Amino acid sequence: MYPIGWFTTAKGQGSRNLLTAVQERILSREIDARIEFIFMSREPGESPETDKFIELAKSYGIPLVCFSYKKFREMRGAPRGTNVEDLPEWRLDYDREIIKHLAVFPHPELCIMAGYMLVIGPELCAEFDIVNLHPAAPDGPAGTWQEVIWKLIDERAEASGVTMHLVTPELDKGPVVTYCRYPIAGPAFDNYWSQLGNKSAAEIKNSEGEANPLFKEIRRHGAARELPLIGSTVKAFSRGLVAIKNGVITNCSGRPIKGIDLSAEINSQVQVIL
Repeated sequence: MYPIGWFTTAKGQGSRNLLTAVQERILSREIDARIEFIFMSREPGESPETDKFIELAKSYGIPLVCFSYKKFREMRGAPRGTNVEDLPEWRLDYDREIIKHLAVFPHPELCIMAGYMLVIGPELCAEFDIVNLHPAAPDGPAGTWQEVIWKLIDERAEASGVTMHLVTPELDKGPVVTYCRYPIAGPAFDNYWSQLGNKSAAEIKNSEGEANPLFKEIRRHGAARELPLIGSTVKAFSRGLVAIKNGVITNCSGRPIKGIDLSAEINSQVQVIL
């Protein structure tokens, strides 16, 4: 079985959904992999959502390592907020402690960031090959999923996507591993676009916010693809269709590639959802 690691902060239902989406495909033997450990940057009792995640992990029998980022920060007397461009020494020390905590487990071939709310430092990036999800196509906008959608609206874009990329010290700039694309124009969207007229994203944001029908529909189509893409990415790694070698993404022949397009596979999975 292909060994993987799992990193999460377990802030809410989304984190549990991510774990369930992959673990159920493992249990059904669709994915020939095993989650060796789950690392959680919180500890029992820090929030009800955290405790729900802990119970879910226990139900799957997956080893769970809990190490509170909040308590570590308070112990070091550090202020809230972190400069993501230049992590302070205490923040790098937290990553070093993670590496120590996980040294007792078999080294995973791949790690998944699944609702992990911390920036990864260079030493942790060097220790593990970690992939993360970005809610846009490889050539799409940067930022959070909300920022991505507003930019798509401003650009009057006709398509979007979801990407899994290798985590590097440069935030959201690692090489593309897998991705899928989907249209945001056509019969399902045309009426919503026409309602915008010439309004900019800023105007729509101020008047309607995220309740805008086009905003909601773009998010619905993107969110429907996130869980399938994470699962299919793990499956692609477990089958040797894609690999990471010294920070380079390669195909089954060991040749460098710019990611694998899983659009057909993902779109077929979400037809029943949408």
